[in-house]
Amino acid sequence: MVRRAEEPDLDAVREVGQRTWPATYEPVAGAEYVRSGLERWWSAEALLPSIRDGRTLVAEDGDGQVVGMASYSLDDDALVLWKLYVLPDRHGSGVGGALMDAVLEAACGPGRVRLAHLDGNSNAGAFYASRGFRVTGTERDPLGGPDNVWMELDLVPMSRVDMEG
Repeated sequence: MVRRAEEPDLDAVREVGQRTWPATYEPVAGAEYVRSGLERWWSAEALLPSIRDGRTLVAEDGDGQVVGMASYSLDDDALVLWKLYVLPDRHGSGVGGALMDAVLEAACGPGRVRLAHLDGNSNAGAFYASRGFRVTGTERDPLGGPDNVWMELDLVPMSRVDMEG
């Protein structure tokens, strides 16, 4: 089940970061990158604003344990997906797809969804490409890791016929 995160979920959301970042980024960017990223983007101070604003989602398993999370912001013309992480032992279970579906549902107003992943994170690139995202460019990573690969998905607005029937 995917739902909006609430403040009591903070520790569980942080745990997703603590468990996913080493497995995901040490092979492509090293341990120092992981340490810096966890400190910068997974602290309570970094996560709470998005949770309080209703822009963080969590995925729970059947026992109510948080097994994945996503967070985003809304710009004028796009939803920007900043985080989508699933515990390593839950990869391939549909959790990532469920989170992405919920994010796309949240993007019903903006005309597109943007996101970035680290160059070398081929699993993320393949996942996003399978969902229809296309590469739009690269930029330097703020922590000095591999470049960020930006991707975008244009959303097709529902026609009036789709909404009526």
